[in-house]
Amino acid sequence: MKKYTIGVDLGGTTITAGIVDENCRVVRKCTCDTELPQPETVVEEKIAGLCRRVLQENDMTLDDIRWVGIGTPGSVDSKHGVVDFNANFGYFDWELRAHMEQLLGCEVHIENDANAAAYGEYIAGGAQGAKYAVVITLGTGIGGGIIIDGKIFSGYNYAAAELGHMVIQKDGRPCMCGRNGCWEKYASARALTEDTKAALLSHPKNMMWQLVGGNINKVNAKTAFDGMRAGDQLAKMLIDKYVEYVACGLTNVINIFQPDIVCIGGGVSHEGETLLAPVRKLVDWEEYARDGKRRVTIKCAELFNDAGVVGAAWLGNQAQ
Repeated sequence: MKKYTIGVDLGGTTITAGIVDENCRVVRKCTCDTELPQPETVVEEKIAGLCRRVLQENDMTLDDIRWVGIGTPGSVDSKHGVVDFNANFGYFDWELRAHMEQLLGCEVHIENDANAAAYGEYIAGGAQGAKYAVVITLGTGIGGGIIIDGKIFSGYNYAAAELGHMVIQKDGRPCMCGRNGCWEKYASARALTEDTKAALLSHPKNMMWQLVGGNINKVNAKTAFDGMRAGDQLAKMLIDKYVEYVACGLTNVINIFQPDIVCIGGGVSHEGETLLAPVRKLVDWEEYARDGKRRVTIKCAELFNDAGVVGAAWLGNQAQ
C-alpha cells in the first residue's frame, strides 16, 4: 500500500503543499504566493504545480501517493467536493475537487482550512486521544474547528465552527461579517496589535516604543507581551484585558461543547503559559461545569504551521 499523501493548505497569502507519511510526519513541503485576486483556474494551476514540485523535490511522482487533500477557506461541501462560497477569494460554487482531480489525475479531498487544521491537531497534535475536541486559532481572525467522535463537524450548511464570529460584546466593535462585537475583534492577534497601537499613540513616552524602534508599523501581537515581561504597566493592562477577552469567548465555547480538550493555536499561542495560565484561571472561575468532576483540558496546539497540511493530507480517512 502507498504510504504517502499530499496535504495542501490554501491561504489568502500563500499556498503550502506537503508530503505526509503514514506516521503523520511532513517529509517535505513547498510554498508559493497565492497572488489574489485571481480566477479560480489560476489558483487551481498553482496548487497542481506546487503538488508536482514538492513530489519532484522528493524524487516522487503522483503515482507514489494515495490522494491529495486540500484545506481551503470558505464554506466547503466536502461530500460533493464543492466550495459553496469563499468570500475572501470571491469564489462561489467552486467545483474544486473535480477540477483538481482532472488536473492531477488522482483522488482529491477538500475541507475548510480551519477544519483541516483542527483535524491535524486531532490526529497528530495537541488534541490526540480526545473524543470531543475544539481547536481555536488566534490569528488575523479567530478560526475554529470541532471534532466529534473523530469526525469533523461542519454543520448542515458546511459553515459550522466560525467561532470568531460569536458576539462577546453587544453593540461592540464592527466586524467584517456584518455583526458588531465579534470575539475576533477583541481576542485575535490582529485585535491585540490594534489595541497596542492605539495605546501607544495615546502614550508617546511609553517604553514599548523602544521595542519597536519608534515605528508604529512594527507593533505586533508580541509587543505587549514583551512590554509586560519588561515590567511596563501599560503593557500589563493590555495583556490583562486581552486575557479577559480570550477567556470570555473560550468559556462560551466550553459551555456549549464541553470538549475533552481545547487546543489554542496561532501566533499568540507561542506565548505558552504566559497566555494560558491566566486564561485557565478565568475559565475555571466562569465555566458552567466548574464544580464537576470532569474538566476540560486547555493547552497549546502542537503542530503550528503544519496542522493544516497534516490535516488536509489525512482527509481521505474522513471520507471512508
